[in-house]
Amino acid sequence: MSRVSLNLCLLAVLGGAGLLAIGNVAMPEGSAYHVPTYAVSLAGKYLCYAMLAVAVDLVWGFAGILSLGHAAFFALGGYAMGMYLMRQIGTRGVYGNAILPDFMVFLNYKELPWYWHGFDNPAFAIVMVLLVPGVLALVFGWLAFRSRVSGVYLSIITQALTYALLLAFFRNDMGLGGNNGLTDFKDMFGFALQADATRSGLLVATAIFLAVQLLVARYVVTSRFGKVLIAVRDTESRTRFLGYRPEAYKLFVFVLSAVMAGIGGALYVPQIGIINPGEFSPANSIESVIWVAVGGRGTLVGAVIGAVLVNFGKTIFTGALPELWLFALGAMFILVTLLLPGGILGLLSRQGRAPKITPAAEPAE
Repeated sequence: MSRVSLNLCLLAVLGGAGLLAIGNVAMPEGSAYHVPTYAVSLAGKYLCYAMLAVAVDLVWGFAGILSLGHAAFFALGGYAMGMYLMRQIGTRGVYGNAILPDFMVFLNYKELPWYWHGFDNPAFAIVMVLLVPGVLALVFGWLAFRSRVSGVYLSIITQALTYALLLAFFRNDMGLGGNNGLTDFKDMFGFALQADATRSGLLVATAIFLAVQLLVARYVVTSRFGKVLIAVRDTESRTRFLGYRPEAYKLFVFVLSAVMAGIGGALYVPQIGIINPGEFSPANSIESVIWVAVGGRGTLVGAVIGAVLVNFGKTIFTGALPELWLFALGAMFILVTLLLPGGILGLLSRQGRAPKITPAAEPAE
């Protein structure tokens, strides 16, 4: 990833989010420059997915860990934020209970479960957004990497992890809304979520967090740590022979990427307005891998490009031919794998490095 491509990506993300926010808040509805609220929320969703894609690219593109379960960390961060938003509803719920969310009243809960305590505090909720995905990744990664599980076996285990969480969160006795999940949010940090200014503020905040994640990820992969990480990806056995501990490097980057995905999920929930067990679906994790492959694996910037373009195409395609979207997604992944192994960014890089062909000089008479 070159500095130029990173700077262009940061400019596009921050500048685009800023222009959309200004168009939504500052321009009157009758103006041709007015940006509707639904477009702001849609752009915010794309950027949250881009954060997930950057997290996946960090472990897959630079550590060789093909995780098919990163949607689990994204969803856990979303649930942590959703629990905070549910506690903010208070007496404004359907049943008017100041302590218990509506679904708990409906299911005849007598008291708030212990793991819900503290989520009325925004600082505690932010800590949980970081801690819950990070601790799960730490425990899972420590068990997997110390056992030297890698390759397709690790991919299968990560997919099994997210599927197990999917089944668990579907249960009503988990105390997290069951099949319906968490929804009907009112406000966040004292700001009404339905207000245009709040929506635009969330979009700008998402763009800033995405930019910070890109900078952090670039710092990691270009440092000495990143060089060793790439060596682990290419030849793990030789790196171990040189005296390094590959499992420690893999564990650190795995936990870091899980925290990144959790932050993306936390920003996703207030903009979409709901979080349910469907976010744990293994298909979501597979889609995030496709975003990275389409944009360009091991580039970070390509992950952002792939996430935005594929999800924008999904929005258009599912509106026109919803029953064919999955076939189109599969065909896209196959074509990119066969024809563009470096993704979109790899293609642009090759074209930029292509030598210019100058015509041969005519022989002198």
